[in-house]
This record gives sequence, structure tokens and C-alpha cells, in this order.
Amino acid sequence: MDSQRVHVAARGLRPFLGVSMAALLIGGTLWHGVAAQSPASTPASVHAAPPAVARDIAAGRTSYADLVKAVAPSVVTIRVEGRAEASQTSFDQEDLFRRFFGERPSGGERPGSRGQARQPKSHGLGSGVVVSNDGYILTNHHVVNGADDIKVDLQDGRTVKATLVGSDQPSDLALLKVAATGLKAIPLGNSDAVEVGDVVLAIGNPLGVGQTVTMGIVSAKSRATGLGEGGYEDFLQTDAPINRGNSGGALISMKGELIGINSQIMSPSGGNIGIGFAIPSNMASHVISALRTDGRVRRAQLGVSVQDVTSDLADSLNLKAVSGAIVSGVSNDSPASRAGLKRGDVILSFNGQAVPNANALKNRVADSGPGSRATLSISRDGKQQDMHVTLGEVENKLAQRDDGAGEGGQASLGVAVAPLNAETAQQLGLPRQTKGLVVQEVQPDSRAASAGIQEGDVIQEVNQQPVQTVAALKSAVQQGGTRPLLLLVNREGHDLFLTASAS
Repeated sequence: MDSQRVHVAARGLRPFLGVSMAALLIGGTLWHGVAAQSPASTPASVHAAPPAVARDIAAGRTSYADLVKAVAPSVVTIRVEGRAEASQTSFDQEDLFRRFFGERPSGGERPGSRGQARQPKSHGLGSGVVVSNDGYILTNHHVVNGADDIKVDLQDGRTVKATLVGSDQPSDLALLKVAATGLKAIPLGNSDAVEVGDVVLAIGNPLGVGQTVTMGIVSAKSRATGLGEGGYEDFLQTDAPINRGNSGGALISMKGELIGINSQIMSPSGGNIGIGFAIPSNMASHVISALRTDGRVRRAQLGVSVQDVTSDLADSLNLKAVSGAIVSGVSNDSPASRAGLKRGDVILSFNGQAVPNANALKNRVADSGPGSRATLSISRDGKQQDMHVTLGEVENKLAQRDDGAGEGGQASLGVAVAPLNAETAQQLGLPRQTKGLVVQEVQPDSRAASAGIQEGDVIQEVNQQPVQTVAALKSAVQQGGTRPLLLLVNREGHDLFLTASAS
């Protein structure tokens, strides 16, 4: 796994030159079990009657052309311009889960990198899926994140301007709206009913070459890459070729239904190696409904830190099976603490559904809805018992931007931040008691970018004053006046001081 890299199958075009002509010429008829012979030497029995298998194939579907014609008009190309994250970053051994976006703007560097070159407008490309005839289009959050201008290329040649209805970073989904007629929505399938081995088609615009259809199977279900920041992941894995630009495109069942939104690939080089990941349609359906109604997604939380049960843990805890989610921490004054959950409890089922691992528990809790009642079956000290809990709500993960001018005309810090909670601290590998604001976005050409602040940093202090809320951060920045701000930042578990100049 150390040599593997996971990438977001995102926008961007890189020409492939020097392709071997031999590779392009390989193809033709593949013969099985019968040696090729000249017509004169071919036995008459070969022409007598096709074998049973050949008759079955001839009688069934030999092409996916009809299916493609039905669904292809529903898949579009998304073009963005602005502050979209277009850095060509990949996962290395130290940070396996950093996104892969596409082409880096000429002469630009990642905010926070050395030199702090000013970045021009960035351009990016991805895919999307029409999910309603009245103009709603689903794509990935990372395709449109930070975009100032979004355009959609329809298959009939039209290009229309799109507005962002809402974007949900935890699921990596975003909903767009276009004012266009004659759109054809694709029906959403039941991704829970999909089975490993089912044939699927992936449709999108990889590498900017134009709409492309590839075929494969569902290789696995319920995968989690850990890429998202506080993300909710339940991926369908497929070997249907997916490359950069396929992000936001469709994964289609043989019924012509949308069963997934292509999102990520695993690759040591950035190209397809047959390991792709799609967000299941059932998760997407929930997000679409929430974004259309409220512009954001509300999720429930239990208030615990959990981890998977290993065989050694199962033996130590006297469990009958290697499954469930063991509680490694309980937040104070949380639904879990009020219900009586303790560290060391193993959650075996949630509302009657077995919990195979920690990720499954997280997804099921989130989808239950804040304020709902839930029943947990747990194992404590080798004995099984039921507990009842009223679920809380996850803090709004929408970035709260500090991008207004401060008092006296001083420039803002230029970051999008959210309060750090125990769950996010665990995901960042920080001690649970770490306090501060986690940086979700750094605006190019800002004070924060010049100071070297990066996404994932936790701002703990400004001018030696603790900051744990957005209001506190704004106040500290405004009070700093024209003097450089002294920032205490935690980066990957290490504290460091940075200075942010006023200009």
C-alpha cells in the first residue's frame, strides 16, 4: 500500500503523446478452443451449427449501444473558473489522502508553499449528471469548490451557465441548477441492491477528450478511503476505467439507472489502474433532497470516537464475531454520554441493523436525522444489552469564511475555518484536547497564504490569545491593527508560530 496513491478523478487535461501504434492495432477476433485454419482445410462440422454458448450469446445483448443512447444525454461536462482548487497534488507516503484536482495554473503554487507566487484565475473540468428535467445537475464538491463561474456543456452542443444550489463537502457532492429546456434526467437506482460482480458503465469526460463510456463491474461495496475531511464514505468500487475529468460523472447499471457518482481513483501515477470509487446513489439521493430544500445537509451524531474491531480485540473482549465498532472515547455532554455509553463498549447494531465496522456506524447515525431516537445493541464486559439514545446534530461543516474587511480597513486573514471538535481532531491525528479552528480553505493572495497557512492547519492562538470561534478569530485579527499577527498553528500534531503581515 505504501506505493499506492489515491487520487480524486478530477478535472484537468494532460495530452498523452507517444502512444505505441502497436497498442492501437491490437484487437480483432479472439478465438477460443478452435485453431484458425484456411477455408479449404476447415472441417464441415465447424459450419454445421454453432455451439450452445454461441447461440445463447447471439440471442442475447451483444452491445450496450441502446443503453448508452438512453443515458448519455444525461451526462454533462462541467467547466469552472475562479478560485477552484486546481492544484495537481497526489497522495504520498506521508499523506495518502490529499486530493488530486487537475492542471495547476501556469506559474502558480499551492497556497502556503514557498515563494507564495500570486495565482491567476484557475480553470478546471469535470463531469455532472442531470437528475431532474427542470435543470438540477449533480456533481462532486471538489469539482466546483471555490469556483466563481460554472458552465455546463450539454451533449446537444449547448453551453449554459449554472448556479450552485449547495455543496456538501463531507459527501463530496454538489448540486447545480441550469435554466435550460429539453433536459433528460437519469433515474436513480437503488445502490443497496447492487451486487459485487454486476456489470456497470462509467460515463464522463476524462482528460477533456469528450464524453466517453467505459465498462467494468462492481468490484466491492462499502469502501472507505478516508480522503474526506470529516467525510461520509460508502463507496462502490469499480474497475470501469475512470480518469481525471470523470469526477462527477455517472456510474450506470444495466437497467439504465444511476447507481453512483464517480469520485476517486487509486493509482501510483494518476492514471487508471482499475481501482475507482463512486458515491452510491442512495447517499446521493439524501444529499440532493437536503440541498434542494435547505441548501445544506443536516446530519445526526452520537458523540463518540469509534474504531473497527480486530480479531485480537474480539478475543480480548470475548466477542463472538469480528465485527462492530468499539468506543474509544465519549464526548462530554453528548448524546452518547447521556445515554450511558462508555469507553470500551462495542456497538453491535444500530436500530436493528448489524454494524460491521466503524464507518458503517458513522453513516447510519448520520442518516438518521438530528433529534431522532435510536436503539443500540452493545457488548459490555462480555454481556449484550440494549441502550436508547436521542441523537444530536453534527456542527454545520460549511466553511465560515473570514473574508470581510476588518476595522480600520485592515485586510482579513483570508481563511475559511470551522471549530475543531473531537471527531475532526481524531481524523487529523491530533490529541482530543486540542482546541482551535481547523482551516478548510485558504484564499489565494491573502494574509493567510502569505503566512504559509495550509488546509488542515489548526489555528490555536492569535497574538497569544486563544481562538476557538470564528467571532474570536475575527476580533483578534481586527485588534491586531497594522502589526503582523503572531499565529500559533498546529500542523499534523506539531505546534509552530507563523506571522501574517497586514499587506
